[in-house]
Amino acid sequence: MTPPRCQARERAVNEAPQRKIIHVDMDAFYASVEQRDDPALRGKPVAVGGGHRGVVAAASYEARIFGVRSAMPSIMARRRCPELIFVKPRFDVYRAVSQQVRAIFADYTDKIEPLSLDEAYLDVTEDRRGLGSARAVAEEIRSRIRAETGLTASAGVSYCKFIAKLASDQNKPDGLCVIPPDRGAEFVATLPVKRFHGVGPVTAAKMERLGILTGADLAAWPLEQLEAHFGSSGRRYWMIARGIDDREVKSNRPYKSVSAERTFDVDYVARDDLRRELTRVAGFAWSRVERAGVRGRTVTLKVKFADFTIISRSRSLAGPVPDQAMFAAIGLDLLDALFPVPKGIRLLGLGLHSILDEHESSPRQLGLEI
Repeated sequence: MTPPRCQARERAVNEAPQRKIIHVDMDAFYASVEQRDDPALRGKPVAVGGGHRGVVAAASYEARIFGVRSAMPSIMARRRCPELIFVKPRFDVYRAVSQQVRAIFADYTDKIEPLSLDEAYLDVTEDRRGLGSARAVAEEIRSRIRAETGLTASAGVSYCKFIAKLASDQNKPDGLCVIPPDRGAEFVATLPVKRFHGVGPVTAAKMERLGILTGADLAAWPLEQLEAHFGSSGRRYWMIARGIDDREVKSNRPYKSVSAERTFDVDYVARDDLRRELTRVAGFAWSRVERAGVRGRTVTLKVKFADFTIISRSRSLAGPVPDQAMFAAIGLDLLDALFPVPKGIRLLGLGLHSILDEHESSPRQLGLEI
């Protein structure tokens, strides 16, 4: 039985004008740019990033066959694919290509919500160019991206953001997937919950322990039980399992922060263990920073102890944090200041805050350390 509070939400969604949303995702973006610009790399396993203690920022599809993925430590990537070719990132080039792609989007709608340099939501409910359908808009956008940049993009077309994003990944690379409103819940039911945006590895593992492996499994759980196990997120899981997502495409959504965190299988107290794990987290977080194409002045450390107590420590610079090495070094300094730790630590997170406007370069007053 559907709870009254969710019945009202469903009615509001069903009675609202039907949105037409496209999620466009460039295929292996950084690696594809490198293969485009260097013919010697085409058809070969390529990873952007690397370094002895670095991480993979992007991997070509040839590398993905071997299990190489973004945010993977470069040492692990090399083990999985000994022939892997590492290329230094050129973020100025990636940003320039991203601007080309966004200029194409702007010919079809003003409602554009970038998620990073290589993906965005578009609301094309208004058929600005008179193409007749959202599918036709997506096809033309993909065709223009190929013609104007020499790169391919995949797109998902649907009535809500959640399903459009799932759909864009369905036929990668260089694919198109359209999910109409009458197929939304059915589509979600067939997919593993670990693919759902907002269900991270820790939550997916918890769901698996509860016997929730697919969207259909998730839809079978009553709202009250989901809230009992997942707190306030339970309601969102109940809604998306039914293909309900009323979030709007928000143009020019500013980044407030970019971060990563990791929950450990065991609680750590030793300095060496915690420094090792934080270095890994810093690599994952900086990979996200680079994908988002943002700059920020403040590094924030998050610590969750074994008793679930959470603390944070921050340090701000006069200008943007220049690179991963500085980002990690500040995080490790903040961590070192906590020793000796009073109890075991079950989670560490590291984030970049005080995100700067794209054209902002003047120094600001130093922030206080918390």
